[in-house]
Amino acid sequence: STRSVTGLDHQPDILWIKARSTTDDHRVQDAVRGSTKQLDVNNTDEEYTASDGITSFNSDGFTIGADSSNQFNVNTETYVAWSWKANGSGGANNSGDINATVSANTTAGISIVKWTANGSNADTIAHGLGVKPSVVWYKKIDNGGHGWYVLTDAIDGSQDYLSMNTTTAPLTSAGAYGWQTSSTISNWTWNDGHGMIAYCFAEVEGFSKFGNYTGNGSTNGVYVNCGFTPSYLLFKNHSGSAWWWQKDTARNPINLATLILFPNATTADYTSSTNGVDFLSNGFKLRATNDLNGSSQNVFYMAFAEFPFKYANAR
Repeated sequence: STRSVTGLDHQPDILWIKARSTTDDHRVQDAVRGSTKQLDVNNTDEEYTASDGITSFNSDGFTIGADSSNQFNVNTETYVAWSWKANGSGGANNSGDINATVSANTTAGISIVKWTANGSNADTIAHGLGVKPSVVWYKKIDNGGHGWYVLTDAIDGSQDYLSMNTTTAPLTSAGAYGWQTSSTISNWTWNDGHGMIAYCFAEVEGFSKFGNYTGNGSTNGVYVNCGFTPSYLLFKNHSGSAWWWQKDTARNPINLATLILFPNATTADYTSSTNGVDFLSNGFKLRATNDLNGSSQNVFYMAFAEFPFKYANAR
């Protein structure tokens, strides 16, 4: 049946949904492309329109339609959704070399950017944040065979990029492929005429933290200070080939957080006491010897706050 999911306390301008109890794709919608337009994080497929899937983004959540494609509301299946607030459907921003539609939340350091590529990686697109984003997720939307690229300087200060739909190690010297400034991101080397979407993230004190840590190979694992209580964590071991990991306090409201979803795979919720993480008042601590905490292994992470009091939507 159709249904509404409420209680988010914001409009979900970026919405990522995954079935927990079965194998299925990671699906992402956003307010710039429209709620019925979805992309799969775990593969290279082009944008798909599900007219009766996520039918609307609302001020406190989202609405699911009849779901004839059996993606968001199959009877008895369990789901998880992660959402970020940008600035609604956005508007035209022509301050870069290429005109774009930009939805930017400068308070939260999050923006959605949509444009048509022109084949020149020397050209720029405005992101609307006013500060340099530390992480940008890129995806071609109208042509299959091109995956999700994560461009970041959070690993070592230089430009690197990772592939979110694969397990590959990062490719360094990404300056040849893209770059960020306080006002623009690059067009990268996408073919002329193809539609592009980018999700840009700039660190905000008390709300988000992106970085790198080195594992110690112990069950008394590495502690990472975020300056807030995390609600959502995204990880990638980049010392070699390894899967992406997601953990959150919705699926694991108490420690030890043992549930895992993998953005590069359709796998259902996986749990193991040997893959635990503790969510702490000011960060997180690894409690296992695995891809997230192998001895001398380097891990990229993105953390977002559970209670970002400084930037809450309180009345």
